[in-house]
Formats: sequence, structure tokens, C-alpha cells
Amino acid sequence: MNGTEQYRYFLKDTIRKSIDFRNTDQHRDVPVPPIEKPVDSNARRVQLPMSDQWIQTISKADLISAISNRRSRRKFRSEALSIDELAFLLWATQGIRQPESGNLAYRTVPSAGARHSFETYLFVLRVEGIQPGLYRYLPVSNELVFVCEVENMEKRLSHACLGQSFVARGAVTFIWTTIPYRMEWRYSLAAHRVILIDAGHVCQNLYLACEAIQAGTCAVAAYDQEQLDKLLNIDGQDEFSIYLAPVGKI
Repeated sequence: MNGTEQYRYFLKDTIRKSIDFRNTDQHRDVPVPPIEKPVDSNARRVQLPMSDQWIQTISKADLISAISNRRSRRKFRSEALSIDELAFLLWATQGIRQPESGNLAYRTVPSAGARHSFETYLFVLRVEGIQPGLYRYLPVSNELVFVCEVENMEKRLSHACLGQSFVARGAVTFIWTTIPYRMEWRYSLAAHRVILIDAGHVCQNLYLACEAIQAGTCAVAAYDQEQLDKLLNIDGQDEFSIYLAPVGKI
């Protein structure tokens, strides 16, 4: 199998035929991994508006218009997002629709086996009421947890994205990381293909939600893996960046 065939093979589901799913950690009664990373109890948090609050300020967009108008946008106005708008975008991309017991939650996007391997990080530049810096979304409690201040944030983010300066010119940049074991626990080596499929579900919801708030986004999959992981303060092994998208008013 040459290089091209090898990467094409990854796109297929052929590997499923070679896996004995009786040997997965799920079937061996290994405890299910948590649906979000733990948080330092002393960490600073920002409580986000609940849906019954932001629904009062977010206009109801026609779905047909949102789909028709959806496009990748790389030019943004300097206007800030409101905290209601940010809460809406987070709900649309990783919000919990129906919590269940046993580290299971149904969200606003589909995921293979409802495993939801992603964490959402935000480089906040201009959001009303939120200090600029790096944050992580906590979907269970509907909060942001402050990770750290990032000196020269725009420059470093752009550099980590191979000089794509528009990535740091929006009001906020969404970065999704994956914790592969959440999916591997159930699917073993068949997990990795569906993680990438799930990433597409998440980002498409961001595109459509942006249309409802007169904002735009552009999905980005080209970046320096090691630089971006370092910027996020993650290990690059058990958790690593997989997709990102700046959001700004248009």
C-alpha cells in the first residue's frame, strides 16, 4: 500500500471488520471517561446566559436563508460580540440539549455513540463583559473557565496558523481539541475516522448560527500542530487541536 492508498484507507470504514469490539474498554467495564475535562476549583469562571435569556436577544433566522447565505468569511468588523451572542454560538456547537446519567449527554450536534470527544477553547479578543484571554467552555455548567492571559495573542495565534492573519482578527476564535480516548473507549481503532466526521458537524453548526447574528466565520484546518497545542497549554498526545474558526461581525 503506497502513501496515497494508505490515507485513502483511513477515509474508509474497512478497519471495523478487523476489530473485536468485545475487547474495547467499554465491554471490559472500564469506567466511561468524563464528558468534560476537570476544572480547578479555584479557577476563575464566567457564567454564561442560559438559553431562556439569550433567546430574547437573538433573532430567529430562517433556516433556508441561513443555509443559502452560509459562506466562509475572512473579513470582520471591529465590533464586539455580546455575551448573549457568544453563549448562543457555544450552545449551537457543543451545548447540552439533554443531560443523562453515566457521563452521557445529548448535545445540539450529533456524535458517534454520543461520545463527543471535543473540548472548546476560545481566544477571546472582543466580547462584551469578558476579559481578553484564553478560555475553555464548560457545557455541563454553561460557563467559561479562564485558562490564561496570552501575551501578543493575535500575533501568536496568527503565527500558529501559518501566517493566516484573519484567524486572529475576529471577535473570538473557536478552537476545538479532541480527547480521542472518549471515542476510543467505545470504538477502539475505528474511533479516529468518526472524530473527524464529528468535527464537521460542529463547525457547520457554527456557520449557520453565525448567520443568525450577522456574523461570519471561516473553518481552518491548516496550522502548526505543535505550536497551536502549546498555545492552548495541552499535551498534544491525549488531547490535541483538530479544527478552528474565527468569528466576527460582518
